[in-house]
Amino acid sequence: MSDDVFADVPCEPGAVKPDPILVADNIRRSFGGLTAVDVQHLDVQRNSITALIGPNGAGKTTFFNLLTGFDSPDSGEWTFNGRSMNGLSPYKAARLGMVRTFQLTKSLTRMSVIENMRLGASAQAGEQLWRAPFRFLWKAQEAEVTARAEELLARFKLDHMRDEFGGSLSGGQRKLLEMARALMVEPEMVMLDEPMAGVNPALKQSLLEHVKGLKDEGRTVLFVEHDMDMVHEIADWVVVMAEGQIIAEGPPSFIGANQAVIDAYLGAHQNTDLGV
Repeated sequence: MSDDVFADVPCEPGAVKPDPILVADNIRRSFGGLTAVDVQHLDVQRNSITALIGPNGAGKTTFFNLLTGFDSPDSGEWTFNGRSMNGLSPYKAARLGMVRTFQLTKSLTRMSVIENMRLGASAQAGEQLWRAPFRFLWKAQEAEVTARAEELLARFKLDHMRDEFGGSLSGGQRKLLEMARALMVEPEMVMLDEPMAGVNPALKQSLLEHVKGLKDEGRTVLFVEHDMDMVHEIADWVVVMAEGQIIAEGPPSFIGANQAVIDAYLGAHQNTDLGV
């Protein structure tokens, strides 16, 4: 997909995209007297890399949790590929092609890397109680799942850790494992929550290349990030949240000089360019 797809998209909150894969309307979530998320409209363009940025406490991760079924909004609706996602559990969202990773990785530390990967595959016959004792019923499928897992581990350069416990991986390697495991369901959209958090510089470039590779494969990426260098390098479009609301949208060059964004990060009456 050419980045020119955004050429006619207005740089304003709630901008309508030409071919959105995810559409959210009037998503609101409050905790007591605090409104954590109040998003009137968001389109995420298909086969693009969209960054969701904002100061700490802006509501980014809460918004992720709502869209992926890990939390329920007080009001609002959202669709993925035109299908309503309201009330769907995370595993059902994943089966439909929308998966996410977490800021704090969720690898199972006492299971091997390859076992972690196998868990990412959906609709495994061996997980059904009545079939589980009869290995001949699911042996072939398990072999296919393992082959897919090993292929992804090689791609993410984790194949040498295949039989090591998940807990033995470094923070950066766990990020890679979580991204690789997310791909086990062949998702159309991958949502990454701060993929660079806690990653050493040696692995950052590798992660960047993997994220760009997702778009090259025709997937859509929506990621939360504080690393502005990463945003500038890989994002086609940037959405900015502050106090639960979307306050700006546009390409990285526009967002870096947007006064509303500068005010949100630094306070009003600042003239500092964020350098995005």
